[in-house]
Amino acid sequence: MKRHSRDSFFVVGEGVLEFDGEGEAITRQPSTAEELRRFRFSRLGPKGPRTDEALREALALAMTAGPQPDSADPAVPAGFTYLGQFVDHDLTMDRTESQLGQDVNVDELLQGRSPALDLDSVYGRGPRDKDDQAFYAEDGVKLKMGTTSDVGPGFPPMEGFDLPRRGGTAGTPADRRAPLIPDARNDENLAIAQTHLAFIRFHNRVVDELALTGLTGDRLFRAAKELVVRHYQFMLKTDFLPRIIDPAIVEDVFTNGRKFFEVPGKYYGRDNTPTMPIEFSVAAYRLGHSMIRDQYEWNRVFNSSPVGVVPGLLFLLFVFTGTSGNFDPGSGSPADLDDVNRGDRFTLPTNWIADFRRLYDFTEAERDDLVPPAEFGGGNVTKRIDSLLVDPLRQLPAGTFGGRGTQFPEIQRNLAFRNLTRANMMELATGQQMAELFGAEPLTAEQILTGNGGASLDSLTDEQKAQLVEATPLWFYVLREAELNNGRMGPVGGRLTAEVFHRAIEGSRISIVRSPYWRPTLGPDSSTFRMVDLLLFAFEGKADLLNPLGDPQPQPGS
Repeated sequence: MKRHSRDSFFVVGEGVLEFDGEGEAITRQPSTAEELRRFRFSRLGPKGPRTDEALREALALAMTAGPQPDSADPAVPAGFTYLGQFVDHDLTMDRTESQLGQDVNVDELLQGRSPALDLDSVYGRGPRDKDDQAFYAEDGVKLKMGTTSDVGPGFPPMEGFDLPRRGGTAGTPADRRAPLIPDARNDENLAIAQTHLAFIRFHNRVVDELALTGLTGDRLFRAAKELVVRHYQFMLKTDFLPRIIDPAIVEDVFTNGRKFFEVPGKYYGRDNTPTMPIEFSVAAYRLGHSMIRDQYEWNRVFNSSPVGVVPGLLFLLFVFTGTSGNFDPGSGSPADLDDVNRGDRFTLPTNWIADFRRLYDFTEAERDDLVPPAEFGGGNVTKRIDSLLVDPLRQLPAGTFGGRGTQFPEIQRNLAFRNLTRANMMELATGQQMAELFGAEPLTAEQILTGNGGASLDSLTDEQKAQLVEATPLWFYVLREAELNNGRMGPVGGRLTAEVFHRAIEGSRISIVRSPYWRPTLGPDSSTFRMVDLLLFAFEGKADLLNPLGDPQPQPGS
C-alpha cells in the first residue's frame, strides 16, 4: 500500500536522498535500475540552511493552534481542498513501482517516472494491463464502483456510492477494506475517496455517451480517457488554479509560458520529460493543508444543525476509509485507527455518502435547486490559505503517514512538524532564497513575524524569531505570503505552483498545453468547464445522485 509521505527521493543531479530513523538525510548514488525507474525530482533553488528541531517544534505548535478564518472574497467551496489533494496524488503517482520485473517499453518508463496530470491515479496502466484489470468492469472499458453497507432503516446498501474494495473472506480486515483503485492514497480520507469516485463516474458517463457513436472496446476506452483527461486539465487551468493562486500569475504562465522551471529552449534533460521540483512537492503544494476544516456539514445525517447527529468531524473523515481508518469510530482517539484489525465493517456505511451540494457551489452553473438548505447546516467553504492549520492536524492517525504498528514521538503526529522536518532534511531553499531566484520582493521581517491573522508567533523566543526572519522555511513563507494576499498564493508560491502545473500538463501524453486550440464539449459552452460542470455531467445533473440521502424532512409545526 502506498504511504502518504516518501522515505526517499531520487533528485536528478544529486542522487537518492534517504531518511534514517534519526531524522537525517543520507545521499547516495542511484543504481542503474533506480536511475531508469525511480520517480524523478529536481532541485530548482539552491540548498538552504537547516532549521533546528526546537524552532521546528515551536513553529509547528504555533501553526496548529487555531482557530483559523474561512476563505472569503471570494469564498472557495470546501471540495477544492480535496480536489487539490487528488491532483497531488495524480502528479506524484509513481507508475514504475508496479512495473518492476515486467516487460515495458522505454516510453512507458520515462512517462511513468515523471509528474503528469493524466489521471493515472484513476486509470492505472489501463484495462489491458494484467495487474490493473481488477480496477475495471467486465467490459474492460468502464471502471468499477463499490456498494455501501446497510446501517438500518432508511440506509440500505447503495450501489455506486463507495469505492470498489477488495472484499472477500481472506486476509486481514484491513486487506478486505483496501480500495480497488490504482492509488490507495485516494482513500486516506472520505472527502478524497468520494472525489475519486466522482471521477470514476465521470469516466463511466463519458463512456456511455461515446458508445452511442458506435465505438467499442479499446477504441472506446482510449477515446473516453482522452476526453476525460482534456476536460480535467482544462478545469484545473481555468477553475482550480485561479482559486488558489493570484489569477494574474496563472494567466501569465499559461499565456506566456514558464520563466524559471524547465524553460523551453533552456531545459535539456536527457529525455526532456518533466521532473518535479522538491520545492513544490515538499513546500509550495502543501498549501492544501491550510485549507482543511476541522469539521464539515457532510450530509443530512452528519451536520451541525439540530437534526444532525454530529458534524462531519475531520477525525471521522479519516475513520470512514480503508487506508487510514477502519469504518469504526471507537473511542474517538487517533490511536484507535492505528489498529488495522479493528472493526467488522468492510465498506462505507450508507449514512456517510457525501452530499456534493455541500462541497461545491452549483449556483455557479445556475443550479439554484442544488443549494443545500441553510437550516440543515448549509454548505462548506475552505479555510483561508494562510499560516494556520486546524488543531486536529496536531493529531494525525498513524495510517496517514505509514506509522501503523510502529512507535514514534507524539510530535510526529503533528502535520506541520512533519512538513517542516521533511523540508529541513532535504535542505530546501528558504523563502528568501526562492524570492531572490524569482526576482520577487521578499517579505519583510514584520510580515513574517506578524502576518495577517494567521499563526501567532508570540510563543517563540526572541532568538527563534531572529532565526525565522533570517531563513524562513519555504512552506511557512508561501503560506504567510498567501495570508498577506487575501488567501491566494503570491509571487513565490503561486509562480512555482503555476509553472509546475503548466510543465506537468505539457509533459502528459494527453495535453491541452500542446493542443492550445482544444476546447471543452461537456460544459455549458466551449470556453467553460468547471468542477461543478464535471460533477453535473458525472451525476447526470440529478439531485438524487449528487445528494442520494436527500434532506431532512420538516418537523411538524415548523
